[in-house]
Amino acid sequence: MGERRGPRITGLGGIFYVVKDPAATREWYREVLGIDGPHGPQFAWEAEPMAHPYSLISHFEDDTYIKPGKHGFMINLRVHDLDGFVKRLKKAKVKILDRADEGYGKFAWILDPDGVKIELWEQVADELP
Repeated sequence: MGERRGPRITGLGGIFYVVKDPAATREWYREVLGIDGPHGPQFAWEAEPMAHPYSLISHFEDDTYIKPGKHGFMINLRVHDLDGFVKRLKKAKVKILDRADEGYGKFAWILDPDGVKIELWEQVADELP
């Protein structure tokens, strides 16, 4: 994964984008996803059961994977206990677009109130296949 000493990128610092009603969007993230902070949705990285947890930046030639999101990007959030989290979302009447188990991770997809696609990911293996 590269040299671990000296100047380097250490992780994802945030996602910044424009919405029509920032207060309403922040409220949805707090109420539905359970993430909140003094400046908007915020969370601290937690210790993972994996030996090598990672974040990924992926690039696509078209927006097929992003759809039905209305924007040219998607947010991927790491989740502990995806099955339990999906149950909580269903109780909150959030539509689950789809689910998948890819071996290295379990996934579920939803849309936020502004049409941003959110990929929920429970990493279950240390590396991609």
